[in-house]
Amino acid sequence: QLQLVESGGGLVQPGGSLRLSCAASRFTLGNYAVGWFRQAPGKEREGVSCISSSGASTNYADSVPGRFTISRDLAKNTVYLQMNSLKPEDTAIYYCAARLPSRRNFCSGVPQDFAFWGQGTQVTVSS
Repeated sequence: QLQLVESGGGLVQPGGSLRLSCAASRFTLGNYAVGWFRQAPGKEREGVSCISSSGASTNYADSVPGRFTISRDLAKNTVYLQMNSLKPEDTAIYYCAARLPSRRNFCSGVPQDFAFWGQGTQVTVSS
């Protein structure tokens, strides 16, 4: 089955930056749209960003305009999320996920549209 492993989380001060990585195995990254999601304590899981299977389209949540950038390295079969100007409100567990095969090429911000999930990486923004 598909496997995704997140890394790169940690503790950072407000205004700082982190780059999260999502390493894919047992599938070709270019065949699936991949999204980043986050879940803060007491809140529902929400979409943060997504990149289509072709890499031609990207999407970002309204809460992260101009601060986060999604990218990928096909040679490494890895998707990245560059996070700048981090705020305490960004504190959450961050997950990457691959889209359901029936719509695998296309982005979505809805967790139910994704079938394959990593275990998550904790991001804490605090002074």
